Amino acid sequence: MVDYATAGDLLEAYGQAWETFDGDAWVGLFTDDAEYHVDPFGSPLVGHNALRAYLLDATASERDAEFTIERHWVSGETILAAWHSTAVEGASADRTRKSGFLTAEVAADGRISRFRQWWMVSSGRDG
Repeated sequence: MVDYATAGDLLEAYGQAWETFDGDAWVGLFTDDAEYHVDPFGSPLVGHNALRAYLLDATASERDAEFTIERHWVSGETILAAWHSTAVEGASADRTRKSGFLTAEVAADGRISRFRQWWMVSSGRDG
C-alpha cells in the first residue's frame, strides 16, 4: 500500500527529474522492468534503457520544462494524478501546454512498475 504523503513525494520527484531532464534520477524512480505507456492504448516502453531514450529524446526537442501535479489520489498500490506542464519546443520556440492524467502502479520497493498517461496539448508562439 502507498500512503498519500509517499505518493506526493514520488510525484514531486518525478516532476523534478523531468523538469531538469535528469536521466539518472528519472529512471531511478522506475523498476528495472517498468512499463511506461506514453499512449495508454499503445505498446509500452519497457525497462530503463527505453525510459532513458524517451527522456533523451525529450531533451533534444524541449527546454524550460515545468511540470505540476494539480491533485493526486491513492488506491492501494496505485497513484492517480491530474497534472499540467509547459515546455518550449526546440527551434520553433512554441510553448507547448499539456494537461493530463496519470496512473502509476508502485512496486513493493517503492518504485513505479507501470505508468500510464493521457493528455491534451495546446501550443503557440510566446511573445
